[in-house]
Amino acid sequence: MDTDEIRLSLVEALRAVAPEVEQEDLRPELPLRDQVDLDSMDWLNFLTGLKKSLGVDVPEADYSRLNTLDDMVRYVQDKHAT
Repeated sequence: MDTDEIRLSLVEALRAVAPEVEQEDLRPELPLRDQVDLDSMDWLNFLTGLKKSLGVDVPEADYSRLNTLDDMVRYVQDKHAT
């Protein structure tokens, strides 16, 4: 899975909890929760969706590493590489 495919899957998982999100409006280097205005429940639902769509389980200890869309792409790539 390449970077664009991962990014698209992330946005699709995000749209499952925030359907108003448009991929072209997201800036990958900025904090995602600020851009999309996700509350803590939306955030958890989004992370749960990652497991379904990308097969990546995100333990709570890693939540702080996932601030931006770019962070998430790297995280998924790292998880798939191991």
